[in-house]
Amino acid sequence: MSAQKNKKFDIIAYYTGDDKLINEFDIQKLDQIIFSFCHLKDGKLSVDNPKDSTTIKHLVSLKETNRQLKIILSLGGWGGCEPCSSEFSTAKGRLKFAKSVKEVSDYFKVDGLDLDWEYPGIEGLPGHLFQPADKTNFTELIKILRSTLGKKYEISFAAGGFQKFLDESIEWKIVMPLVNRVNIMSYDLVNGYSKVTGHHTPLYSTNTTEESTDKAVSYLLKLGIPPEKLVIGAAFYTRTWKNVENIDNGLYQDGEHIEGVSFKNFDSTYTEANGWKYFWDEKAQASYWYNKKEKTFATGDDIASIKAKTEYVNSKKLGGIMFWELVLDKTKGGMVNAIYEIKTAK
Repeated sequence: MSAQKNKKFDIIAYYTGDDKLINEFDIQKLDQIIFSFCHLKDGKLSVDNPKDSTTIKHLVSLKETNRQLKIILSLGGWGGCEPCSSEFSTAKGRLKFAKSVKEVSDYFKVDGLDLDWEYPGIEGLPGHLFQPADKTNFTELIKILRSTLGKKYEISFAAGGFQKFLDESIEWKIVMPLVNRVNIMSYDLVNGYSKVTGHHTPLYSTNTTEESTDKAVSYLLKLGIPPEKLVIGAAFYTRTWKNVENIDNGLYQDGEHIEGVSFKNFDSTYTEANGWKYFWDEKAQASYWYNKKEKTFATGDDIASIKAKTEYVNSKKLGGIMFWELVLDKTKGGMVNAIYEIKTAK
């Protein structure tokens, strides 16, 4: 049983807020809200607490005033899929999970599930179990989910946007006909474990070894995956490093990773008064900032790079843009608005 076809450019928001915060955003511009996160409990899909339950119910109620909106539950996250490798390693475990997804989905009247297992077959969070069999077990998991949940149910998964994941984690040609889309995490491509700075969410690679959105998309298109099933990722936050020498404005230099900044706080943080200077990498179509006085470097999406990504989706006829995450955006005139304006300017 294959998935139904997508026909349009979707704007997809991962959301970790509550039932109140969502009301501050213009949800009319969104096509999907992915509630993040649900987890595995005794092998079943679990909504963790009453607060999350209230939030999901409220998100579903938003569909009354936004007809195209779909509400999706996400399983996992960076630290949230510790038992996935073992639980999904048997047919019995996979069936138990699929049945629980149907039960939870029917109860909340949600439209789908996004699997955010980081990562099948390769190392994710240090200490989490991963094994070579995860790759085929993931395929079997998708098969049982599709047959249990039916054709109309939305199934997607979050994919690492880096080459090792693309090569080793997924049986693409078997999995992709069964899912509605893949949400490519084309961010954190230089992550918090890196001792060297770089673009964390670039549109294009500036050299053959550099990861990028386009590199992941090109790889998947070459496999014959329909472009409308590919959704690219945007980051509404920066990755930041300190102790970065003033060479090439801090780009590709040694540094020590520290906490980044949410997009909604860029205007008050990355100012000349605070010592920051803004740079645009024309080749990468990526933004970065350097503070000479504090020897600090930051990389992330901004309005310029999000517009470039949106134009890219249009030109390649991809399935849309997803982002981590909505609560990091401005409530007015932010990143979602920039995506929406280009999407609708046809």
